[in-house]
Amino acid sequence: MKTLIIVTHPDIATSVINKRWVAELEKYPELYKVHQLHKVYPDGVIDVKAEQKLIEQHDKIIFQFPYYWFSCPGLLKTWMDEVLLHGWAYGSKSGYKMAGKKVALAISAGVDKEDFQHGAKYKYTLEELLRPFELSFEYIKVDYRPYFAYYGMEFNTSAEWVEKSVPLYLDFLKAL
Repeated sequence: MKTLIIVTHPDIATSVINKRWVAELEKYPELYKVHQLHKVYPDGVIDVKAEQKLIEQHDKIIFQFPYYWFSCPGLLKTWMDEVLLHGWAYGSKSGYKMAGKKVALAISAGVDKEDFQHGAKYKYTLEELLRPFELSFEYIKVDYRPYFAYYGMEFNTSAEWVEKSVPLYLDFLKAL
């Protein structure tokens, strides 16, 4: 079964890493279904039923986004608020439609990994900062998997550095 990659980037056209990852994933339509929220919902109005149906059709779901302001882009948070509803994602005998599905995050981070450490610039590890996602996904009983992060976009956007990320991301997806 294909892996669903839900990409949330408010300006994918100017993206360096996320745009490159999408281009690579689209080379393998038999393996990956790339679903770009900002392209599907440019007005921010989400078709909840269509999103739930899409989720139900996949056993592996990756949420791919740039990590900034210590969170995800707003449309992904809106998506979670509107799609992961009581009675569908949790809270009833017929709920928990995502239970058991493998879910992971694929993150591009502008700063260096060393900045996400105790005693460093941002005081916390990325794993600690991602706990709200972990708890949310545990609440709806998914099989929350370790995240993938590629760091340093703020200071390094060379073609070589960007290309280095591609096989790392694909290996992460294959191991899921």
